[in-house]
Amino acid sequence: MTETIIPEKPESGEDLEKLGIEGLVKALHDSTDPQVRQYAAYLLGKAQSPRAIQPLIEAMADFDKSVRAQATLALSSIGKAAVAPLAEAMKEPKWETRYRAAEALGKIADEKAVKPLIQGLKDNRDHVRYMAAKGLRGLGDSDAIEPMIILLRDENVYVRTMAVRALGVIGGKKAGEALTKALADEQDEKVRETITEALK
Repeated sequence: MTETIIPEKPESGEDLEKLGIEGLVKALHDSTDPQVRQYAAYLLGKAQSPRAIQPLIEAMADFDKSVRAQATLALSSIGKAAVAPLAEAMKEPKWETRYRAAEALGKIADEKAVKPLIQGLKDNRDHVRYMAAKGLRGLGDSDAIEPMIILLRDENVYVRTMAVRALGVIGGKKAGEALTKALADEQDEKVRETITEALK
């Protein structure tokens, strides 16, 4: 079930609600007011039009965090139709776009999201690796086990923690063996606690 966060309606909210897809896309792209862009992204998500997908993907790189978050939610509410464009967005140069694409793919939780999220585990940005691991934890696909095991040695403690949680959810002999070995090697106390929990 996709979460719905209704943003605060801007003063021009009533006017925005009367616009069609093209008008909302224009507002999302052109408005200088982040609140208007955020509300336009929300309305585009509600409309669930495939025409909204690409503008919303572009909005995942907006300089305003609330707009990026709303665009992500809107794409996840559009669902399966957004999976292939989001998979492409995982190759974007801006890490913020890749991060948000991984988040949306995880929320959509479609089997076609597995492959791009596995690619995301190898991203050079730790934020993206973390979000890809989180998405794969929700999908629980065994194809993610091998690449996830590599993340147990990641330099970022949050990435390691999420990889542990994902492997704990996916389960199986290979995941269990990798977690047991990681427990022997891990120096961070909180990660060790998470591994112990995952092995229960």
